[in-house]
Amino acid sequence: DVNSEALQVFFGWCSVINIGFIILASVSMMLMRDFATSLHGKMFGLPDSTLHEQYFQYLANYKIAILIFNIVPYLALVIMH
Repeated sequence: DVNSEALQVFFGWCSVINIGFIILASVSMMLMRDFATSLHGKMFGLPDSTLHEQYFQYLANYKIAILIFNIVPYLALVIMH
């Protein structure tokens, strides 16, 4: 049986892990932008400007998903407890 404390711990660790992933992805994009752009440009035939927009959109969507699916449920459980 899952209780609210277990869910709170679960969502807390999900938040930590996902925040770590978004930090890693952001740092990777900053440090390896040229490599990623050339690789993805060759793979998908997209111009650099489109890829830069897509990278930004990916990071923005991932951040919103972390907020909605990890941090908000965690905070709701903290408030309830």
